[in-house]
Amino acid sequence: MKTALVTGSSGFIGYFVADALLAQGWQVIGVDSMSDYYDVKLKQSRLDLLEAQGGFTNVKGEVQEQGLLTELFAKHKPEIVIHLAAQAGVRYSLENPMSYFQTNLGGTLQLLEAARAHPPKHMLMASSSSAYGANTQMPYNENMQADHQMSLYAATKKSSENIAHSYAHLFALPITMFRFFTVYGPWGRPDMAPHLFTSRILEGRPIDVYNHGDMRRDFTYVTDLVEAILLLVDAVPDHLTQQGMFAGDSLSPVAPYRVVNIGNSETVPLLDFIKAIEDATGIKAEKNLMPMQPGDVPATWADASLLKSLTGYVPKTSVRDGVAKFVAWYRDYYNI
Repeated sequence: MKTALVTGSSGFIGYFVADALLAQGWQVIGVDSMSDYYDVKLKQSRLDLLEAQGGFTNVKGEVQEQGLLTELFAKHKPEIVIHLAAQAGVRYSLENPMSYFQTNLGGTLQLLEAARAHPPKHMLMASSSSAYGANTQMPYNENMQADHQMSLYAATKKSSENIAHSYAHLFALPITMFRFFTVYGPWGRPDMAPHLFTSRILEGRPIDVYNHGDMRRDFTYVTDLVEAILLLVDAVPDHLTQQGMFAGDSLSPVAPYRVVNIGNSETVPLLDFIKAIEDATGIKAEKNLMPMQPGDVPATWADASLLKSLTGYVPKTSVRDGVAKFVAWYRDYYNI
């Protein structure tokens, strides 16, 4: 049986990735610290669903723990690694910056050292659209200069890209970094806007709308995102033969390393997203209009043409349908 190692396997995206791999017949080694950054019961509920399936092995531990990942690589010899574990959030980076260095940078280094000792066939590692920082030209494409990150979270994700490239070059480790855009859907994190908006609307409380609502996001439904990740498993970067290289490719000239956007390829006004939640709940939201948050950006928009060239990927879920699915899950999970 093929073996995959997934870090952050009890997280929002990690759960869906692990579940999809299990459905394809992979043996999955999941690593998660079960941190209390948000409701641990939600993480445990995801984990329970994974552990109910055959082929899943849960390992509780922090990715930055010295030697943990090297031991797992040696024992299980995963063919692929999907690295999703990270300290997320922009606002929290203002309160607890050290956790971002420990998890996002320390964890990435531990992972790369494990891969150096026991090389997998392909490593797929999560970055973020926040790496584009202060860029205003849109849609974002992977070959844009990205030097002006707007938050510590974004800076750690871009730094992880740089560190991964150096390991890919020095030790011939095939690495694909994917930049997520705004991912939403069932089992989503409680600190993210869809969850916050839905809970407040259903409770009859006002919602905080930043930059007075003048914001746009490339909203990506979680199962579309996971489909793209799994399609990229076979798109192994190879700079020596340039096999599979396309116009506008981000393939490194000196390493088996590539950066790929995963987005919906459209930018949706935040107020339209809120309207979709209002329609799904049947309740009009009371909006508390507020200024922009420190470290945030007014808009994101993915150029996903490289992803399509590499895999043929086309997103399937409209914002209206995705929001309706999220609200239905929310009502069911919280018994509303």
